[in-house]
Amino acid sequence: MLGLTVLAVALLFALLPSGKSSSYPQSGLPSTAESAEVAALVAKFPSADTTVGIVVFDRGDKELTSADRTAIAARATALAAKSTAPQAVRPEFSTDGTAAILAVPLSSASVSADVSKAATTLRTTASADLPTGLTAQLTGPVGFQDDIANSFAGADFRLLLVTVIVVAALLIITYRSPVLWIVPLAVVGAADGLASKVVQALAVPVGLNIDASISGILSVLVFGAGTNYALLLVARYREELTRNDDRFTAMRTAFTSAGPAIAASGGTVALSLITLLLATLSNNRALGFACAVGVVIAILFALIALPAALAVCGRGLFWPFVPRPAASHTSEAAASAGDAGAGSDSLTEAEARGFWARLARRVAQRPVIVSVAAVVGLAILSLGLSGYSVGLSQTAQLLGTPASVSAQKVIDRSFSAGLTSQTTVLAPTSVAAQATSLAKSTSGVASASAGETHDGLTDIAVSLRAEPQSDAAFASIDRLRQAYASAGGTLSKSLVGGTDATALDTQNASQHDQDLVIPIILAIVFAVLALLLRSLVAPILLIASVLATFFASLGVSTFAFTHLLGFPALDSSVTLYAFLFLVALGVDYNIFLTTRAREESRAHGTREGMVRALASTGAVITSAGILLASVFAVLGVLPVVALTQVGIIVCIGVLLDTLVVRTVLVPALVFLTGDAFWWPSRPHRVDGRVQHGR
Repeated sequence: MLGLTVLAVALLFALLPSGKSSSYPQSGLPSTAESAEVAALVAKFPSADTTVGIVVFDRGDKELTSADRTAIAARATALAAKSTAPQAVRPEFSTDGTAAILAVPLSSASVSADVSKAATTLRTTASADLPTGLTAQLTGPVGFQDDIANSFAGADFRLLLVTVIVVAALLIITYRSPVLWIVPLAVVGAADGLASKVVQALAVPVGLNIDASISGILSVLVFGAGTNYALLLVARYREELTRNDDRFTAMRTAFTSAGPAIAASGGTVALSLITLLLATLSNNRALGFACAVGVVIAILFALIALPAALAVCGRGLFWPFVPRPAASHTSEAAASAGDAGAGSDSLTEAEARGFWARLARRVAQRPVIVSVAAVVGLAILSLGLSGYSVGLSQTAQLLGTPASVSAQKVIDRSFSAGLTSQTTVLAPTSVAAQATSLAKSTSGVASASAGETHDGLTDIAVSLRAEPQSDAAFASIDRLRQAYASAGGTLSKSLVGGTDATALDTQNASQHDQDLVIPIILAIVFAVLALLLRSLVAPILLIASVLATFFASLGVSTFAFTHLLGFPALDSSVTLYAFLFLVALGVDYNIFLTTRAREESRAHGTREGMVRALASTGAVITSAGILLASVFAVLGVLPVVALTQVGIIVCIGVLLDTLVVRTVLVPALVFLTGDAFWWPSRPHRVDGRVQHGR
C-alpha cells in the first residue's frame, strides 16, 4: 500500500501542470455590481488602456525650496517622456508649499504585464538628481499594486518554512521522540505539495484565480488539519500498541476506531468550505474551492499514506518510549481487534491516574458550577465586540509602511485625501453637463470634470475629499449614487464606479456572502454531528459551544486589534473566514471527544464514558489544538492585515476551544444532560441496568 501510494503521488506531481499564483488579490465582484458595470463599459472607451502612477515629492514638514521646485520641474520633463500622455505630466504644488505631486499616465496593459518594471522606472526617474533631503515616493494604483506584489515576493516560501519549523518543533515536543515526528511531517508536507499542484491545475478550467493570499491559507490549513488528523491516528495507534503484539493488528484497530472520526471531522471542514462556492465574490469561491480540495487531500493522506507508513516503520519509530503490551493485555488483543467499536476495556494506569482523568472527575462532581463559570467567562471575553467595526482604508490594508502608504499620508496632509483615488461617473452624453454639476454639488466631492465620450456615454472624472477606501469615501459614493437615482429621467441612468466604488461594492458583497454562507455552514455541521452521534441534543449543545468560542475569540481579537495592534477595524472578509475556520475546525475536537465518549459509553455508560474519553483523548486533542493555533498564527508572516487578523482570531479561538470549551464545558454539559445528550438514541446498559450518567 505504501509503495502504491508513493508511486501515485509521484505520478501526480510529474503529470499535473504547474500553475502560478497571482500576487495581486482580485476583488472578484459579480458583473451585476454597479462598479463592475462601469469597469466593463469604460473598457470600451478609446483611452481605456490607461492607469496612473502618482509621484509625491516632499522634505517632511518643511517647505520646498526654489531648488526643489526646479528639480521637480526637471523630473516632470523626464517622467513625461515615459508617459502615454506627456502633456498631462505637470507638477502640482500644495497650498502650504510642503509637497508636490506628478500624475504620470501609463498604459494599463504594459503595467499589468510587468508592474515591477513600470514602478521601478518611475521611481528611478523621479529620484534622479534630487537636492539633498528631497524625497520622491510612488503611490496611486501603480504604487500600491507594486508594493503589494513586493510584499508577497517570497512570502509563500517564508510561510512554508515557518510552518514546517513550528509543526516540527511541536511534534518533537508532543512525541518526545527524535524520529517519530518525521513520518507525519513528511506525509503532511507531501499532502500540502500535492494540494497546491491539484488546486492550480483545476483552478483555470473552473474559472477561478488563486492568488498568493489563498495559497498561503491553503498551506496553513493543510498543515494544520493534516497534522491534527495525524496526531489523532498516531495517539490511537500508540494506545493499541500497548494492547497488541502485532503492529498491523494494532493499526487496523486504531484505523477502525479513529478513521470515522477523522473522516467525519475532515468532511465537515470540506463541506463547510464548499459552501463558499455559493458566494458572490469570486475570491471567496476560489478560497472555498482551494481549501476544500486541500482538506480532502489531507484526509486521504491521513487515512491511506500515514497508516501504511507507520505500520511499515514499526514500533521502533516511537523510540525511546517504545509502546509494548502489558501481560494483562496480551490475551485480550484478539478480542479488542475484533470489536474495535466496543471501547477499550480499561484505561492505562497513566491515563487513569493522569491529569485529564482527575479533571474529568472533578468536572463531573460540579457540572453546574463549571458550566456557568465557563459560559460567564466566554461572555466576558465577548464584550470586546462593543468595538467591532468592518472596513479598512487602502493605507491600512498592508502591514508596515511601504512607500505608497507613506506617500498617501503626505497627500492626506497637504492635498485632498481622495486625490489618488479614481472615481468614475458614466452618464448619458445628453445629460453630461447636469451629471457633472450634480457631482460637484454632492457632499464629499472635491472636483468633477467631464471627459471622453463613447457610444452615448460620457466619462466624468470625480475626485473625493476623503481618504481612499475609507468610511467617508464610501459615504460619498453612496451619496453620489442616491443623488443620481433620485434625479429622475435620463440622469438617473448614470453609474458610479472606480476604485472607491469597487471597494464599497466588495464590502457589501462580502456582507451578503456572510449572511448567506454562515447559516448553511451551521446546518451542515448540525447534520454531520446528528448523523455521526445519532443524536439531536448533542449537535445543538456542541454547536452552541463552538459559537460561544467564536464570539469570545472575536471579542478578544477586536479589543487587541483596536487597542494593542493599532488596526482601526476588521477587513470585510475576516469575519466570514474566521467563522468558517473556527466553527469547522472547532467542531473537529468535539467530534474527536464525543465519538470516543460514545464508544466508551457502550461499555461504561454516559457518565463514565465521558470521563474515559477525556482521560484518553485530552492530551492528544490539546496538543492538536495548540499545534493548529500555532500554525494559524503563522499567517502573520504574510504582509496583508486581513490574513493577520484571521490568523489571530482563529489562533485565540482554537486555544479557547481546546483549553476551555472541549476540556471543561462540553464534559460538564454531558454530565448535566446524562443519557439525554444522546437523544433520541436509547440509554446504554451496563450489566443489564440502565446507566443514566448521573
